[in-house]
Amino acid sequence: MTRRRRRWLAVPLGLLALLGLLVIVTTQGCAAFGGLADGQRLARMKASSHWQGDGFVNAEPTTVMQEGGYGTMLEWFSTDVMRVPSCPLPVVPDTASRLASPAQSGLRVTWLGHSSTLVELDGFVVLTDPMFSERASPSTLVGPKRFHPVPLPLDALPKVDAVVISHDHYDHLDMRSVKALAAKGVPIHVGLGNGAHLEAWGVPAAQIVELEWWQEHRLPNGLLIVSTPARHFSGRRGFANNRTLWSSWTLVGPKHRVFYSGDTGLTEQFKQVRQRYGPIDLSMLEIGMWHPAWGSIHLGPKGALEAHAWLGAAHLLPVHWSTFELGLHAWNEPPETLVTEAAKSGASVVTPRLGEPVEPLTGARGSTWWRALPPLAPACPP
Repeated sequence: MTRRRRRWLAVPLGLLALLGLLVIVTTQGCAAFGGLADGQRLARMKASSHWQGDGFVNAEPTTVMQEGGYGTMLEWFSTDVMRVPSCPLPVVPDTASRLASPAQSGLRVTWLGHSSTLVELDGFVVLTDPMFSERASPSTLVGPKRFHPVPLPLDALPKVDAVVISHDHYDHLDMRSVKALAAKGVPIHVGLGNGAHLEAWGVPAAQIVELEWWQEHRLPNGLLIVSTPARHFSGRRGFANNRTLWSSWTLVGPKHRVFYSGDTGLTEQFKQVRQRYGPIDLSMLEIGMWHPAWGSIHLGPKGALEAHAWLGAAHLLPVHWSTFELGLHAWNEPPETLVTEAAKSGASVVTPRLGEPVEPLTGARGSTWWRALPPLAPACPP
């Protein structure tokens, strides 16, 4: 090999080495990628009726990219859609003080952004998909960045009785948030296989509750937490996808019941949730990051209304929007479509501001707050 060729070869090798170093540093030594199941955990996964071949499968045949192909990929480069808010989003400044008083109805929910909610149910407090980091990414340097600050920091949370995590994508299973909550002794509920991630991050085995669909776990004094089906997929390493189970969650209290979808497309099994655990007071359903090509794995606003009807829930609170740029639509399209379509069907939709505790059973409905944000930043409200 000539000296000139060696010099040219050294350039890409040096860049690769630098890139590798950045990955290691910004992912806490690659810890953010999580762990892989083995031993008894893997044996339990393979014994599941939802395991086929080398991974989990949905109850209905599901194709992640049903249509669109390259045309869908090209939409990422479109400049005609406002995917990021033009103005700072309104975040309630006094969430902690509002939570200091108990819920009058026994059911109160505080939306913290994306799919993170604080559910107060008959005296219990449950946190869904806690995502308190700045980026929905394994890296602290690159990846989708938050539109808004977290309304309620981790150290300001009330005592949490349980955490439920729907699946292991980075916008739902956040290593830094999980480690902070585990340090408080909170039990963390996940689908089969996800316990390998938690154990890799130092979460004690006694705090990991790893469930198959339709399995139940009862907290002391009565709250029943049920892993219920969803229609999605999993993976956070770029390989070994679907080696962890994705779930929705149903919370059954002494008096009230809440359903949380996680990420999902429509599945007939929502009707079984209604039969087994209805009547449901509140459904918290994903509406954002949807596209016609992803119809079998994401509900979108119209799919959420259909799922809400199948569940037979009294009220619907939309989640999975307004925090990260992850979809191809305008950031405010999902809630606008949702409330427009809900008005036609008469569905009761609750749209609180970020960090605003609401009690749907008392008639609280929130507001169409996103309409107050103009398209151009210079015109932002004070």
